[in-house]
Amino acid sequence: MGNPFTEDHEMFRKTVRTFCEKELQPNIDQWEKDEIFPGWVFKRAGELGILGAHYREEHGGAGGDYWFSVAKGEELPRIGGGGVGMGLLVQSDMATPCISDLGTKEQIDEFLKPALRGDRIAALGVSEPNAGSDVAGIQTTAKKVGGDYVINGAKTYITNGTRAGFVTLLVKTDPSAGYGGISIILFPTDTKGFGVSKKLKKIGNHSSDTAELFFEDAKVPTRNLLGEEGKGFYYLMQNFQTERLIAAVSACAGSRLALDQAVAYGRDRTAFGKPIIKREVWQHRLVDRYTELEAAKALAYAAVDDYNREKYVEKSPMLSFDTVRKISMAKLFVGDVADRVMDDCLQFHGGMGYIDETPISRAWRDQRLLRIGGGTSEVMRYLIAKTMGF
Repeated sequence: MGNPFTEDHEMFRKTVRTFCEKELQPNIDQWEKDEIFPGWVFKRAGELGILGAHYREEHGGAGGDYWFSVAKGEELPRIGGGGVGMGLLVQSDMATPCISDLGTKEQIDEFLKPALRGDRIAALGVSEPNAGSDVAGIQTTAKKVGGDYVINGAKTYITNGTRAGFVTLLVKTDPSAGYGGISIILFPTDTKGFGVSKKLKKIGNHSSDTAELFFEDAKVPTRNLLGEEGKGFYYLMQNFQTERLIAAVSACAGSRLALDQAVAYGRDRTAFGKPIIKREVWQHRLVDRYTELEAAKALAYAAVDDYNREKYVEKSPMLSFDTVRKISMAKLFVGDVADRVMDDCLQFHGGMGYIDETPISRAWRDQRLLRIGGGTSEVMRYLIAKTMGF
């Protein structure tokens, strides 16, 4: 495919890059130590139009296509810490797309528009202590009582969870109905009966907050139901596609950045009388990684192209199996390639790569999440097999 980016896309990319390099990157070391980044980052991203570029104007966005989100995802690795980018992507590409697709005018005004402005932090509440990739195994319930839903249960591994203003929450409204008994509720976190059980410590992405949440007889009005009751599982499967797609795109960009930084290091680092980049064994290995990464990016872009056509041009309410399969393949393949890239880049740095504060050590541990979050690589293989009729 040709270059999908227009002049408008590139102007937007420049805005994101400047934001990342000038306003965020200088603070990343401190935010990694703090294990959280400040709330003004959401607000500033909203002011710059970064969060809503690919949303409709009537929903508070700029009316762009999904290639704007791709440009954003490719620039976020320049922050130098995956946690900040992850928090922003949850806000713009994970907790909110289904609100744009399904929300009433009132829900869009109350939840989506403030999120795209950065005024209200969003979280996506799916995983539970006993249900991760097995979404149908969730136990959090929402029982209709009069004009309210009474919610009980717990969620875990929730990015932005310690300070979210609302949670796009997956619940069981009919525990006896299997997949057909799951719904999505927009849950304000100032609701009585809600709380943060604990903030979780992670291997990587230290600058983002990740939490375990609890719901104890927490009442929200039935008007907060997103879409139709009982269709939440199917809505979520569509919503997952944006999460997987932007994660794959961003990982490709982060991997390329790590490779380029490794080459620069290899030109300066001398061992046994010459720069290590001149060692044939490393030349060959890095060439292999660059080649694999080009293939991974091509697959991710092909998936974006299909998604963008169906969602933004044809305005299809549901993605085709072909597109879902391609997105799953992209996430699977990029995850494997990115792990090899990061591992080789760390090895190339030798002892320096194993020092905690070096950029490659941070990128190495942050990257590992891609094969877990948004559906594990094992689940991706299962989904791909299903779409192929196996």
